[in-house]
Amino acid sequence: MKVLGIDSSGLVATVAVAEDDNLLAEYTVNYKKTHSQTLLPMLDEIVRMTELDLSTLDAVAVAAGPGSFTGLRIGAATAKGLGLALGKPLVEVPTLEGLAYNLYGTSHLVCPMMDARRSQVYTGIYGFEQEELKALESQTAVSVQELTEKVNGLGREIIFLGDGVPVYRDILCENLKVPYHFAPAHMNKQRAGAVAALGLRYLAAGRTVHAREHRPDYLRMSQAERERAEKDGAC
Repeated sequence: MKVLGIDSSGLVATVAVAEDDNLLAEYTVNYKKTHSQTLLPMLDEIVRMTELDLSTLDAVAVAAGPGSFTGLRIGAATAKGLGLALGKPLVEVPTLEGLAYNLYGTSHLVCPMMDARRSQVYTGIYGFEQEELKALESQTAVSVQELTEKVNGLGREIIFLGDGVPVYRDILCENLKVPYHFAPAHMNKQRAGAVAALGLRYLAAGRTVHAREHRPDYLRMSQAERERAEKDGAC
């Protein structure tokens, strides 16, 4: 099976193609340009360099959220457009599962953190059991204080990764009571290779949707929606 992976849920834009147990190509950029400027040119370069016929794909795997509202919409639009044009299903990979999968096989717990602003992070707590990624705490939006309390309560060694780490590193260091580590640079951000690899597993398990059905999982309301709700409540 062959899967295209796309992740534009955070600061990183990343595209990859995986076939069975082989990662054919991965293109990742963590720079100032917007994802609308980078995703399609990156895909075009992968197609050119690997002589990929997009019609041979079995599915398109997309980081489905949470994350940046704009980034998720760009990724969703790209994946839906490809799925509809090629007649291929989509595989929805929760963003934090994709991040956690970067540390495949570790015996420690894994805690991906994305800065959700408003003193919160998008996060979850995961572990690997018999080569399968298991969620001990499903992805959610919580305060860093609440997260550290959950981690301390589990009482196990843990690895943190994601763009929320540099933002809240000092708070973590001050409040954690269990052994902890921070993932190195080549593992601590979104990678489409991980999305594609999980996509292959989920595809084999039949976890697909039609491109028309895909909706990003934002986990919470956007600022515009919050302001509208507050305005309606005040009326």
